[in-house]
Amino acid sequence: MITTVASMALPVDEELKIQKNRIEPENDTGSKKRISVVTGIHGDELEGQYVCFELIRRIKEQKENLKGIVDIYPAMNPLGIDSITRGIPAFEMDMNRLFPGDIEGNMTEYLAARIMEDLTGSEVVLDIHASNIYLTEIPQIRVNAVHEEQLIPLAKEANVDFVWVHGASTVLESTLAYSLNSIGTPTLVVEMGVGMRITKSYGDQMVDGIFNLMKKLGIWEGKTAAVRQPIISRNPKDVAYLNAATSGLFVPAVRHGAQLKEGELIGRIINPLSGGVRDEVRAPMDGMLFTIREYPIVDEGSLVGRLLRTL
Repeated sequence: MITTVASMALPVDEELKIQKNRIEPENDTGSKKRISVVTGIHGDELEGQYVCFELIRRIKEQKENLKGIVDIYPAMNPLGIDSITRGIPAFEMDMNRLFPGDIEGNMTEYLAARIMEDLTGSEVVLDIHASNIYLTEIPQIRVNAVHEEQLIPLAKEANVDFVWVHGASTVLESTLAYSLNSIGTPTLVVEMGVGMRITKSYGDQMVDGIFNLMKKLGIWEGKTAAVRQPIISRNPKDVAYLNAATSGLFVPAVRHGAQLKEGELIGRIINPLSGGVRDEVRAPMDGMLFTIREYPIVDEGSLVGRLLRTL
Protein backbone atom coordinates (compact mmCIF):
# COMPACT_ATOMS: atom_id res chain seq x y z
CA MET A 1 0.00 0.00 0.00
CA ILE A 2 1.49 3.32 -1.09
CA THR A 3 0.92 6.18 1.34
CA THR A 4 2.17 9.73 1.75
CA VAL A 5 4.47 10.34 4.71
CA ALA A 6 4.67 14.10 4.26
CA SER A 7 3.56 16.64 1.66
CA MET A 8 4.08 20.35 1.06
CA ALA A 9 2.58 22.75 -1.45
CA LEU A 10 5.01 24.09 -4.05
CA PRO A 11 4.73 27.06 -6.41
CA VAL A 12 2.74 26.79 -9.66
CA ASP A 13 0.15 24.36 -8.31
CA GLU A 14 2.64 21.56 -7.57
CA GLU A 15 3.11 19.39 -4.49
CA LEU A 16 6.13 17.76 -2.91
CA LYS A 17 5.32 14.26 -1.64
CA ILE A 18 7.45 11.83 0.32
CA GLN A 19 5.87 8.41 -0.10
CA LYS A 20 6.39 4.91 1.17
CA ASN A 21 5.23 1.46 0.15
CA ARG A 22 4.06 -0.59 3.13
CA ILE A 23 3.96 -4.33 2.50
CA GLU A 24 2.07 -6.39 5.08
CA PRO A 25 1.33 -10.12 5.39
CA GLU A 26 -1.64 -11.49 3.47
CA ASN A 27 -3.10 -12.75 6.74
CA ASP A 28 -2.86 -11.03 10.11
CA THR A 29 -0.06 -12.78 12.01
CA GLY A 30 -0.42 -10.64 15.13
CA SER A 31 3.15 -9.42 14.67
CA LYS A 32 3.85 -5.71 14.51
CA LYS A 33 7.57 -6.13 13.81
CA ARG A 34 8.70 -3.74 11.11
CA ILE A 35 11.81 -3.21 9.00
CA SER A 36 12.24 0.07 7.11
CA VAL A 37 14.40 0.67 4.03
CA VAL A 38 15.25 4.30 3.32
CA THR A 39 17.05 5.74 0.31
CA GLY A 40 17.24 8.87 -1.80
CA ILE A 41 18.13 11.33 0.96
CA HIS A 42 20.79 12.53 -1.46
CA GLY A 43 19.31 13.05 -4.91
CA ASP A 44 22.43 11.94 -6.82
CA GLU A 45 22.60 8.55 -5.03
CA LEU A 46 20.52 6.01 -6.94
CA GLU A 47 21.91 2.62 -5.86
CA GLY A 48 19.12 2.28 -3.29
CA GLN A 49 16.43 2.77 -5.92
CA TYR A 50 17.25 -0.63 -7.42
CA VAL A 51 17.32 -2.20 -3.93
CA CYS A 52 13.77 -0.96 -3.33
CA PHE A 53 12.55 -2.39 -6.64
CA GLU A 54 14.20 -5.78 -6.17
CA LEU A 55 13.09 -6.09 -2.55
CA ILE A 56 9.45 -5.44 -3.47
CA ARG A 57 9.65 -7.81 -6.43
CA ARG A 58 11.01 -10.71 -4.36
CA ILE A 59 8.51 -10.20 -1.53
CA LYS A 60 5.61 -10.23 -3.99
CA GLU A 61 6.83 -13.52 -5.44
CA GLN A 62 6.69 -15.22 -2.01
CA LYS A 63 4.20 -13.09 -0.10
CA GLU A 64 3.11 -16.12 1.95
CA ASN A 65 6.48 -16.01 3.76
CA LEU A 66 6.02 -12.46 5.03
CA LYS A 67 5.18 -12.37 8.74
CA GLY A 68 5.81 -8.74 9.59
CA ILE A 69 5.78 -5.27 8.01
CA VAL A 70 8.21 -3.94 5.41
CA ASP A 71 8.21 -0.18 4.85
CA ILE A 72 10.08 1.04 1.76
CA TYR A 73 10.92 4.73 1.21
CA PRO A 74 12.59 5.02 -2.21
CA ALA A 75 12.81 8.82 -2.48
CA MET A 76 13.27 10.83 0.69
CA ASN A 77 14.46 13.78 -1.39
CA PRO A 78 12.26 13.62 -4.51
CA LEU A 79 13.18 17.12 -5.67
CA GLY A 80 16.87 16.20 -5.52
CA ILE A 81 16.31 12.98 -7.47
CA ASP A 82 14.25 14.77 -10.13
CA SER A 83 16.96 17.40 -10.62
CA ILE A 84 20.00 15.08 -10.11
CA THR A 85 21.01 17.25 -7.16
CA ARG A 86 22.63 15.97 -3.98
CA GLY A 87 20.82 18.39 -1.68
CA ILE A 88 17.37 19.95 -1.73
CA PRO A 89 17.18 22.22 -4.80
CA ALA A 90 16.63 25.95 -4.22
CA PHE A 91 17.32 25.56 -0.49
CA GLU A 92 20.94 24.47 -1.11
CA MET A 93 20.68 22.19 1.92
CA ASP A 94 21.93 18.67 2.58
CA MET A 95 18.80 16.86 3.78
CA ASN A 96 20.95 14.59 5.94
CA ARG A 97 21.96 17.55 8.08
CA LEU A 98 18.42 18.52 9.10
CA PHE A 99 17.40 15.77 11.53
CA PRO A 100 15.57 15.36 13.85
CA GLY A 101 13.75 18.35 12.35
CA ASP A 102 10.95 20.43 13.83
CA ILE A 103 7.27 19.82 13.18
CA GLU A 104 6.65 23.56 13.70
CA GLY A 105 9.66 24.65 11.64
CA ASN A 106 10.14 25.62 8.02
CA MET A 107 9.44 23.27 5.11
CA THR A 108 12.66 21.26 5.33
CA GLU A 109 12.51 20.99 9.13
CA TYR A 110 8.89 19.85 8.93
CA LEU A 111 9.72 17.15 6.37
CA ALA A 112 12.60 15.87 8.51
CA ALA A 113 10.36 15.71 11.59
CA ARG A 114 7.63 13.79 9.74
CA ILE A 115 10.19 11.29 8.43
CA MET A 116 11.51 10.75 11.96
CA GLU A 117 7.99 10.26 13.28
CA ASP A 118 7.16 7.69 10.61
CA LEU A 119 10.34 5.63 11.04
CA THR A 120 10.38 5.59 14.83
CA GLY A 121 9.65 2.16 16.29
CA SER A 122 11.09 0.07 13.43
CA GLU A 123 13.01 -3.01 14.51
CA VAL A 124 15.77 -1.76 12.23
CA VAL A 125 16.13 0.97 9.60
CA LEU A 126 18.54 0.63 6.67
CA ASP A 127 19.59 4.04 5.39
CA ILE A 128 21.07 3.24 1.96
CA HIS A 129 23.52 5.64 0.32
CA ALA A 130 25.87 5.56 -2.64
CA SER A 131 29.20 7.27 -3.04
CA ASN A 132 29.61 10.42 -5.14
CA ILE A 133 30.35 10.40 -8.89
CA TYR A 134 34.10 10.29 -8.22
CA LEU A 135 34.45 7.13 -6.10
CA THR A 136 33.08 3.60 -5.97
CA GLU A 137 32.59 1.86 -2.61
CA ILE A 138 32.19 -1.85 -1.90
CA PRO A 139 29.00 -2.64 0.09
CA GLN A 140 29.74 -1.53 3.63
CA ILE A 141 28.00 -0.36 6.78
CA ARG A 142 29.29 2.62 8.70
CA VAL A 143 28.60 2.63 12.42
CA ASN A 144 29.38 5.30 14.96
CA ALA A 145 31.09 4.15 18.13
CA VAL A 146 28.35 5.73 20.26
CA HIS A 147 25.86 3.03 19.15
CA GLU A 148 28.30 0.25 18.27
CA GLU A 149 27.07 -2.28 20.82
CA GLN A 150 23.52 -2.19 19.48
CA LEU A 151 24.36 -2.00 15.77
CA ILE A 152 27.26 -4.40 15.17
CA PRO A 153 25.14 -7.58 15.66
CA LEU A 154 22.66 -6.27 13.08
CA ALA A 155 25.39 -5.18 10.67
CA LYS A 156 26.89 -8.69 10.70
CA GLU A 157 23.64 -10.06 9.25
CA ALA A 158 23.36 -7.57 6.37
CA ASN A 159 25.65 -9.31 3.84
CA VAL A 160 28.16 -6.46 3.47
CA ASP A 161 31.90 -6.86 3.00
CA PHE A 162 33.02 -4.33 5.57
CA VAL A 163 31.76 -2.65 8.75
CA TRP A 164 33.55 0.60 9.47
CA VAL A 165 33.24 1.85 13.05
CA HIS A 166 33.84 5.59 13.32
CA GLY A 167 34.97 7.33 16.49
CA ALA A 168 32.51 9.44 18.46
CA SER A 169 34.39 12.63 17.52
CA THR A 170 33.51 12.14 13.82
CA VAL A 171 29.77 11.59 14.37
CA LEU A 172 27.40 14.10 12.77
CA GLU A 173 24.50 14.46 15.17
CA SER A 174 22.17 15.99 12.57
CA THR A 175 21.98 12.88 10.37
CA LEU A 176 18.93 10.63 10.11
CA ALA A 177 20.87 7.63 11.45
CA TYR A 178 22.23 9.38 14.52
CA SER A 179 18.87 10.93 15.34
CA LEU A 180 17.04 7.59 15.10
CA ASN A 181 19.70 5.66 17.01
CA SER A 182 19.57 8.28 19.76
CA ILE A 183 15.88 7.57 20.39
CA GLY A 184 16.26 3.79 20.31
CA THR A 185 15.41 2.95 16.69
CA PRO A 186 18.42 0.96 15.39
CA THR A 187 19.62 2.42 12.09
CA LEU A 188 22.37 1.09 9.81
CA VAL A 189 24.04 3.39 7.28
CA VAL A 190 24.87 1.49 4.08
CA GLU A 191 27.37 2.89 1.56
CA MET A 192 27.85 1.15 -1.77
CA GLY A 193 28.50 1.76 -5.43
CA VAL A 194 28.86 5.12 -7.14
CA GLY A 195 26.82 8.29 -7.56
CA MET A 196 24.30 8.65 -10.41
CA ARG A 197 24.62 4.97 -11.35
CA ILE A 198 23.23 1.56 -10.38
CA THR A 199 25.55 -1.35 -9.64
CA LYS A 200 23.19 -4.31 -9.94
CA SER A 201 25.51 -6.85 -8.27
CA TYR A 202 25.81 -4.65 -5.19
CA GLY A 203 22.06 -4.11 -5.09
CA ASP A 204 21.39 -7.85 -5.28
CA GLN A 205 23.92 -8.43 -2.50
CA MET A 206 22.16 -5.86 -0.32
CA VAL A 207 18.72 -7.35 -0.95
CA ASP A 208 20.02 -10.78 0.14
CA GLY A 209 21.22 -9.13 3.33
CA ILE A 210 17.87 -7.45 3.97
CA PHE A 211 16.06 -10.79 3.64
CA ASN A 212 18.54 -12.33 6.08
CA LEU A 213 17.88 -9.53 8.57
CA MET A 214 14.14 -9.98 8.09
CA LYS A 215 14.46 -13.68 8.87
CA LYS A 216 16.53 -13.03 12.00
CA LEU A 217 13.88 -10.57 13.18
CA GLY A 218 10.99 -12.96 12.50
CA ILE A 219 9.61 -10.88 9.64
CA TRP A 220 10.37 -13.44 6.93
CA GLU A 221 10.05 -17.24 6.92
CA GLY A 222 11.27 -18.06 3.41
CA LYS A 223 14.67 -19.28 2.32
CA THR A 224 17.53 -16.82 2.42
CA ALA A 225 20.99 -16.81 0.87
CA ALA A 226 24.11 -17.37 2.95
CA VAL A 227 25.56 -14.02 3.97
CA ARG A 228 29.14 -12.79 4.04
CA GLN A 229 30.94 -12.29 7.32
CA PRO A 230 32.18 -8.70 7.17
CA ILE A 231 35.55 -7.40 8.21
CA ILE A 232 35.02 -5.07 11.16
CA SER A 233 37.42 -2.14 11.53
CA ARG A 234 37.56 0.01 14.64
CA ASN A 235 41.09 1.41 14.45
CA PRO A 236 41.49 4.52 12.23
CA LYS A 237 45.09 3.47 11.56
CA ASP A 238 43.81 0.39 9.71
CA VAL A 239 42.53 2.58 6.85
CA ALA A 240 44.98 4.15 4.39
CA TYR A 241 43.84 7.08 2.25
CA LEU A 242 45.45 7.11 -1.20
CA ASN A 243 45.78 10.60 -2.64
CA ALA A 244 47.08 11.65 -6.03
CA ALA A 245 50.58 13.09 -5.94
CA THR A 246 49.99 14.92 -9.21
CA SER A 247 47.26 15.83 -11.66
CA GLY A 248 46.37 13.73 -14.69
CA LEU A 249 44.22 10.77 -15.73
CA PHE A 250 43.95 7.93 -13.21
CA VAL A 251 43.90 4.47 -14.80
CA PRO A 252 43.35 1.62 -12.31
CA ALA A 253 45.45 -1.53 -12.57
CA VAL A 254 43.43 -3.72 -10.16
CA ARG A 255 39.77 -4.49 -9.61
CA HIS A 256 37.68 -2.90 -6.92
CA GLY A 257 37.68 -4.97 -3.72
CA ALA A 258 41.03 -6.60 -4.53
CA GLN A 259 43.25 -8.01 -1.79
CA LEU A 260 46.62 -6.34 -2.28
CA LYS A 261 50.17 -6.78 -1.04
CA GLU A 262 52.31 -3.88 0.13
CA GLY A 263 53.90 -2.21 -2.90
CA GLU A 264 51.47 -3.69 -5.41
CA LEU A 265 50.42 -1.36 -8.23
CA ILE A 266 46.89 0.08 -7.82
CA GLY A 267 46.92 2.43 -10.78
CA ARG A 268 48.84 4.98 -12.81
CA ILE A 269 48.31 8.69 -13.28
CA ILE A 270 49.05 9.37 -16.92
CA ASN A 271 49.45 12.38 -19.21
CA PRO A 272 47.33 11.84 -22.33
CA LEU A 273 49.11 14.68 -24.15
CA SER A 274 52.71 13.47 -23.77
CA GLY A 275 51.95 9.78 -23.39
CA GLY A 276 53.94 9.68 -20.17
CA VAL A 277 53.25 8.22 -16.73
CA ARG A 278 53.22 10.97 -14.12
CA ASP A 279 52.92 8.77 -11.05
CA GLU A 280 52.19 5.26 -9.86
CA VAL A 281 49.81 4.62 -6.97
CA ARG A 282 50.93 1.61 -4.91
CA ALA A 283 49.56 -0.12 -1.83
CA PRO A 284 51.21 1.24 1.33
CA MET A 285 50.38 -1.98 3.21
CA ASP A 286 48.69 -5.36 2.77
CA GLY A 287 44.94 -4.88 2.58
CA MET A 288 41.62 -4.70 0.75
CA LEU A 289 40.89 -1.90 -1.71
CA PHE A 290 37.40 -0.89 -0.56
CA THR A 291 37.27 2.49 -2.33
CA ILE A 292 38.57 3.29 -5.81
CA ARG A 293 38.46 6.31 -8.09
CA GLU A 294 35.62 6.12 -10.61
CA TYR A 295 35.95 9.50 -12.29
CA PRO A 296 39.41 9.43 -13.92
CA ILE A 297 40.44 13.10 -13.91
CA VAL A 298 42.45 13.88 -10.76
CA ASP A 299 44.20 16.89 -9.31
CA GLU A 300 47.04 16.80 -6.82
CA GLY A 301 45.55 15.61 -3.52
CA SER A 302 42.46 13.98 -5.06
CA LEU A 303 41.37 10.77 -3.32
CA VAL A 304 41.99 7.80 -5.62
CA GLY A 305 41.32 5.00 -3.15
CA ARG A 306 41.10 3.68 0.40
CA LEU A 307 42.77 0.52 1.62
CA LEU A 308 41.78 -1.50 4.67
CA ARG A 309 44.74 -3.18 6.36
CA THR A 310 44.59 -6.98 6.37
CA LEU A 311 43.40 -7.74 9.92
